[in-house]
Amino acid sequence: MNVTLASYIRENLNPILETWKQYMEEEEDGKFFQIMSDEMIDSTAHEIGDLMIVSLTENNQDFSRKVEEFSVKIARHGWSISFVMKALTNFTEATYQHMEQSDFLNDNNATNYTRLMNNWLTPLNQSIVEAYSKTWERTVQLQKMALQELSASLIPVFEKISVMPLVGTIDTERAKLIMENLLQGVVKHRAEVVLLDITGVPVVDTMVAHHIIQAADAVRLVGAKCMLVGIRPEIAQTIVALGINLNDFTTTSTLQRGMEQALAITNREIVEVEV
Repeated sequence: MNVTLASYIRENLNPILETWKQYMEEEEDGKFFQIMSDEMIDSTAHEIGDLMIVSLTENNQDFSRKVEEFSVKIARHGWSISFVMKALTNFTEATYQHMEQSDFLNDNNATNYTRLMNNWLTPLNQSIVEAYSKTWERTVQLQKMALQELSASLIPVFEKISVMPLVGTIDTERAKLIMENLLQGVVKHRAEVVLLDITGVPVVDTMVAHHIIQAADAVRLVGAKCMLVGIRPEIAQTIVALGINLNDFTTTSTLQRGMEQALAITNREIVEVEV
């Protein structure tokens, strides 16, 4: 603990923060800093200053708790790790600059104060990296759960006709889930025709096509026909360029056209009725 250094920072916090803002605006990604609201900038800057003061006046347990709270808050703001690291480093540099200009820092105390500043910065950096990692892991997990929910529904739209809309990237884990729900849905709804709608799939590569072909083969084994709909022009070009064989598929560019063909396969059609 060092009450003298803490008192200096507390008394000179505003000019230190002004210098810190100048440093941040000069960074390569300073445009990100410039579009932030003044309220957020001031609030975050004062929190950084308060953390430095806390590190010099309170015990390690209290400091660690406040560092963790600050780290989680910053992570939720969506700041990149590199930007936050620069913010902390620049705050330290701004503090050093004012300490030197005011002759508070001299040959007699420079080593001690440098050690104290490093003791403040190192655990804060580590805590923020950990907070970002935890936040990122939670976000990825939630995204996986959301994609699983989106890919798990086989929707009966007419008697004997069902549609499964696919959304997002299809990896091996999702492909297994799609296969299971597809086969269970075909049996449950007694579907004779299943339309796999890939309108919401951003990229169709060899692996994705392989999973789709496997799903179609499995559907045929339980006595239904599988159609691939929603093939956009760029997807069609990719399929041709990769040499993917979809000859066993009935394919259409839109779900509407696919539905018309599905009705024809089940000996039905849509007709206009005059009232």
